[in-house]
Amino acid sequence: MRVFDQPENPMETYVISVLLVALAEMGDRTQLLTVMLASRFRRPVPILAGIAVATIANHSLAALAGFYLSAFLNTSWFQLALALSFIAMAVWALVPDKADEDGKPGKLRVGVFLTTAITFFLVEMGDKTQIATAALAARFHDVPIVAAGTTTGMMLANIPAVFLGHNVTKVLPISALRIGAAAVYLILGLWGVAAALGWVH
Repeated sequence: MRVFDQPENPMETYVISVLLVALAEMGDRTQLLTVMLASRFRRPVPILAGIAVATIANHSLAALAGFYLSAFLNTSWFQLALALSFIAMAVWALVPDKADEDGKPGKLRVGVFLTTAITFFLVEMGDKTQIATAALAARFHDVPIVAAGTTTGMMLANIPAVFLGHNVTKVLPISALRIGAAAVYLILGLWGVAAALGWVH
């Protein structure tokens, strides 16, 4: 596969997007928010629906931003910067997030679905999974597939959080998954650096 070129098989883009975001979301602040929402409202269906809508909106915007940024800056220097961003993501993935008091759902009297959708959308802004979505779209030049893949990854990571609550950290090996995500980001970053420098094709 040629890094920073669109793969011939869109399924490849989709699978990579699913795996990277699902791994990165484990123990992330949005997953911690999901646990808080599930503990407070105890209504999994509207919570999951709110997460899905918020993620689709957020990651579609992130993918569009990544796509158009790459279209304007599709040079070897931009490719190198993008590859280095994956390496930075590898380091970031190793840093555990903590529950943010400001991220707790407030007393919004708009129902569980809207409370979840609004809160999740806002907390996801600037999060590692949103930035990863933009980077993936910049790399693969495929907004719909990347957004679909990252949304799927977010749902795969957050469905257990909704049903298991705080026990999700006991059932899933969060530290191991975080290391796995870092390893994948590091491999993609190093491969991208080699491609930008012309060492691989």
